[in-house]
Amino acid sequence: MNKKALVTGADGFIGSHLVEHLVERGYTVRALAQYNSFNHWGWLEGLDCLDRIEVVCGDVRDPHYCREIVRGQDIVFHLAALIAIPYSYVAPESYVDVNVLGTLNICQAARDLGGVRVMHTSTSEVYGTAQYVPIDENHPLQAQSPYSASKIGADAMATSFHNAFNLPVTIVRPFNTYGPRQSARAVIPTIISQIAAGQTEINLGDTSPTRDFNYVADTCRGFSMLAECDAAVGQVVNIGSNFEISIADTFETIRRIMGSSASLTVDPNRIRPPDSEVFRLWCDNHRIQEFVGFSPAYSIEAGLTKTINWFLDPQNLAKYKPHIYNI
Repeated sequence: MNKKALVTGADGFIGSHLVEHLVERGYTVRALAQYNSFNHWGWLEGLDCLDRIEVVCGDVRDPHYCREIVRGQDIVFHLAALIAIPYSYVAPESYVDVNVLGTLNICQAARDLGGVRVMHTSTSEVYGTAQYVPIDENHPLQAQSPYSASKIGADAMATSFHNAFNLPVTIVRPFNTYGPRQSARAVIPTIISQIAAGQTEINLGDTSPTRDFNYVADTCRGFSMLAECDAAVGQVVNIGSNFEISIADTFETIRRIMGSSASLTVDPNRIRPPDSEVFRLWCDNHRIQEFVGFSPAYSIEAGLTKTINWFLDPQNLAKYKPHIYNI
């Protein structure tokens, strides 16, 4: 593409995969990792394309730093966020600081530096439990956790910069991405890592909710397709598969692929407050189909198989703590 792209949250799960995808697409990538005294770059460490990207370390909560890293870029893929729902019950103010203020800082920098395009990352959690299915972009937003409230606020902030200042913003709303390198707080790595570690009883929360799971390569491809689509400016666009599966059925699918006889145990510590649980998410992906012709390349079976194979590598599994509930 011969474009310069900043990826915030590049050291995270989706961010690191997006960096790889953008490099393959021909972008010149500046990758933001959160500053730490170990100078550790998260999931960017060990990427085959590491020598072809510029890694910078900092924090999106600093407006001056945001201006410096946005400078000279054509587009920002803004993924930096706190995302764990259980931890948002413990530290809600942190979610406002990172998710809302961080988005403000990125948008302000993009505006000040001449209208840099911003691909702002939302989440299907902003919809809450479906009032109708499949869920399209006009579905009401429901703040059922401090996390979802912070993302609703971040989405509104990004939208306001488009409406008030004509900043070229797209709100990208992925549904339930999974794949290699996903954090232990997510349900699919939770299941796979416990089985891979040899546990015979797999601890989960409520298994009745449904989700629209999407393999990470499909999510990244949706991001880049929308970034290269002028019609998506000023729009909210779901990325999903239009496929619904329960957590219980996801567990059974993973267990079958892994050849495991493990049983499922409900851990009360993993149960969300009743009014905070999102019981049904099922994506209407017609808008992204209309804009860019997107459809997922990976079935749930194919994506889970690739994810399981990654976790079964002892070096990868060693990075996880399956016996500890990670909020």
